[in-house]
Amino acid sequence: MEPLTESLLVTPIAAPVREQVLHKVRRAIVEGRFRPGERLIERELCELMGVSRTSIREVLRQLEAEKLVVNVPNKGVVVASLTADEAQAIYEVRAALEGLAGQLFAERASDEQIEALAARLAAIERLQESRDQRALVRAKDEFYQVLLAGAGNPIIQAMLLSLHDRVALLRATTLAHPGRPAESVAELRQIVMAVQRRNAGAAWQACVTHVSKAAAIAIAALRTASTTEGSTT
Repeated sequence: MEPLTESLLVTPIAAPVREQVLHKVRRAIVEGRFRPGERLIERELCELMGVSRTSIREVLRQLEAEKLVVNVPNKGVVVASLTADEAQAIYEVRAALEGLAGQLFAERASDEQIEALAARLAAIERLQESRDQRALVRAKDEFYQVLLAGAGNPIIQAMLLSLHDRVALLRATTLAHPGRPAESVAELRQIVMAVQRRNAGAAWQACVTHVSKAAAIAIAALRTASTTEGSTT
């Protein structure tokens, strides 16, 4: 288990202890501090978070409901891994919802929200060549926060944030693909250009294209890994 940085352990808003711990553990999974297949030991989490085992168990049950962790017989709770079929299903839903979110943003967002989206893109561009993958992930999360807020549909927002957390398990795979970081930024740029023109159809297409390209890389990598593992058993 990778040591958590002090910044992760500080929640800037007042919230019930359980919610604070849930936020911290979820972020640790999404940002790759806890990796797919890694066992989450209650005692260690209690010591790390400074809370009771009861609180940790409640948090782990919630994360299991969100499908970010699984309870494996004779092993305990581990960070979830995605199969190629599961990833394909998630990306299909994400593409549909994200396309709609882009369309609605182009139609409904204020001028200030469009400017904020462009500013988030600029931050991503500055981090593109950085080796700080977590900073890049956070910048992309902020891009989507603006996009989803401007779409003005809380149902889409809640569903997509949940899906983003699940496919975050594959971010390292997609970002490691040769040329993918630059391609991803170019795709986000197309989204921003479309909404700046208030072209809802182009925004929809740009969002769907972005998700579809990430999906193709992630699913291919998972299928290759599955074949390799099968051939060595």
